[in-house]
Amino acid sequence: MSADFATERTIMVDSQVRPQDVTDLSIQDAMRSVPRETLVPAGKSWLAYADAEVEYAPGRWMLRPRDVAKLLQGVRPKAGERALAIAAPYAAAVLEAMGLAVTRLDGADLKSVEGQWPLIVCEGAVEEVPPKWLAAIAPGGRLVVIERKGPTGAAVLHVRSEAGLGSRSLFDCVAPVLAGFEARQGFVF
Repeated sequence: MSADFATERTIMVDSQVRPQDVTDLSIQDAMRSVPRETLVPAGKSWLAYADAEVEYAPGRWMLRPRDVAKLLQGVRPKAGERALAIAAPYAAAVLEAMGLAVTRLDGADLKSVEGQWPLIVCEGAVEEVPPKWLAAIAPGGRLVVIERKGPTGAAVLHVRSEAGLGSRSLFDCVAPVLAGFEARQGFVF
């Protein structure tokens, strides 16, 4: 029996994205068109549209559709913009469907970000945002990432303006911490 993924995409948007106050129609339309099942490992396509994180590589997770949609709505992508997607296969595909030029960083060293980017999206949690990520935000640019210390976290938007770097929490989120981004254990004196 073959799955009807187009129907599953529509149901995903209607049941997981729209009810979470994601009102940006360009995000909804892009999510309806991106074949999420092609981004998960073989044998896990049945999980592609579930309300769950899906591990696509060891220690790397594709976020719940709701969380990706809310991250993107918070960062307000614009067609024609350049974007860097860090460990973010689904967010990258949605941004491309929205008309952005996306560079994907999903290699061994995710902490080494080079250049200046108008838009940076990370589809995973970190306990602390690497300083190189913050330094890579272009003037007027935005970075959105889930910051998680302990059992819960929050999606945080970082914005670089003429006055400097500012940040604000967008929504609470419990996402797995990316491998290599856990807090270092140590003693407190």
